[in-house]
Order: sequence, then structure tokens, then C-alpha cells
Amino acid sequence: MSEVEEFRKEFSSLNTKEIKKILDNINVSEYNLYIDILKEDKRKSVKDLAIKLANKLDKQLKEEERLEKINTFENEAYTKGYMYIGGVDEAGRGPLAGPVVAAVVVFAKDTKIIGVNDSKKLSESKRNELFEIIKDQALDYGIGIVGNEEIDKYNILNATYMAMKKAVNSLKNKPDYLLIDACHIPDLEIEQNPIIKGDAKSISIAAASILAKVTRDNLMYEYDKIYPEYHFASHKGYGTREHYKAIEEFGITPIHRKTFLKGLV
Repeated sequence: MSEVEEFRKEFSSLNTKEIKKILDNINVSEYNLYIDILKEDKRKSVKDLAIKLANKLDKQLKEEERLEKINTFENEAYTKGYMYIGGVDEAGRGPLAGPVVAAVVVFAKDTKIIGVNDSKKLSESKRNELFEIIKDQALDYGIGIVGNEEIDKYNILNATYMAMKKAVNSLKNKPDYLLIDACHIPDLEIEQNPIIKGDAKSISIAAASILAKVTRDNLMYEYDKIYPEYHFASHKGYGTREHYKAIEEFGITPIHRKTFLKGLV
């Protein structure tokens, strides 16, 4: 007798708490069977469990559909004969202080990681969780960091390209194809496909956006310890009212981008 059949036989004798405990441990493939059983019950609390399980299944199916879609650009590259495909993104182009960070991630074909999305759409705790999962599941990944002095010297766009090149050059193997969020890296002899809002359309770009964001945030947490009066941990160097107030009161730090603060320095 299967677990579902046993559940159906004992169903009426179980209370809501016992039923919920069983539901917490079932496989997604069994959801519909359990939903049908739960809907037959006259108890409202049990019917509510059926609704929750149906909503959970719907969310799961939508996530599977999304994960299939965000492999589209990778799959197109495979059909063209490319084999080592990297996704590139950056974090920190806009802040007044701190570095710009870029990352590149290479996955095996058909990799799917639940929750991977544009880093801006994720909570900090989810980004941190996925940060470790991505590093573990990636065939390869690289991170490039360019500081504020180079940003001031070369401008933020060129500094971003520099960070991306550093990330790509730190890979164990050279990619034969790059998917990049909305830009084309100059002077890089690798086929590239710039994708507008790529961090929401490509799993490898999305993963890169998470690695870049978490890496940069961690750096800003360290700077917060060195310059606590600027509260870098809360705004990560962006131009918030709190940040501008600290600059007016305490001046600029060695990590501020002077070209971003014309008129204040």
C-alpha cells in the first residue's frame, strides 16, 4: 500500500496538525493526490490545507516555468555550438563610495537553481543563501573589483569594463561565449551577447548579479567598521540623505569617489 493510500485510509482519524506534518514531507509529484483527498473533508481547517497546498503547487510550477525561460539564451548559445558560456553582471556603478564589482558565472547545460533571479528582486538573506549555492554548483566563476581611485581616474563606465575583464580573466578556463547585462565589453576577444535586463532573463547573468552584489555588500560592511559614522552598512555607499549628511559633517573618506562628489570636495 502506497503512502497516499495509507493516508487516504487513515485520513478521517487524523487531526489537522497530524495532516500538516504529513504534508510537510511529501513530494511535489504527490501534491495533486493529496489536494484531492483534503478537499473531500468537511473540516474547514483541512480544506484550508488543501488551498495552501494548491497555492504551493502553483508557485512551484511557476518557478519551474521561469527557470526554463531563463535558460533560453544559454540554450540558444549551445545550439550555435558554444560550450563554455559565461554570464556577466556588475554591482555598484551608482554609489558615491566604494568599488564597482563584477562577476562571471559558468554553469553546466540545463542548470536550474530555485530562486536565482535578478539580485535586486531578492532579499539580502536569499542572496546570501544563493551566493553559496551558486559557487558550489557553478562549473566556474570569477569576481573582479575596481576601487574608487580607478573609478575617478578612468570613469565609472571604463572601470566597470575593467572589473568585468578582471572577473573573466580570473576563470579557470576561457569562455567561448559571454551573456552580459546590457553592455558589450570592449577589447575582449570573446563572442558576446548584450541582453537588456539580462539579470532577469538569463540564469548565468542572474547568478553573476548575485555574486557581484553580495561581494560588494560584504566589502561595504567591512568599510562600515572602519568608518562607522558614515553608516555604509545601511546604504552601501549610495547617495542617501544620511550619507550626504555624514559627508557634510565629517568630509570624505579614502573610499569616496571624488568625481561623484563635485561641488562637495
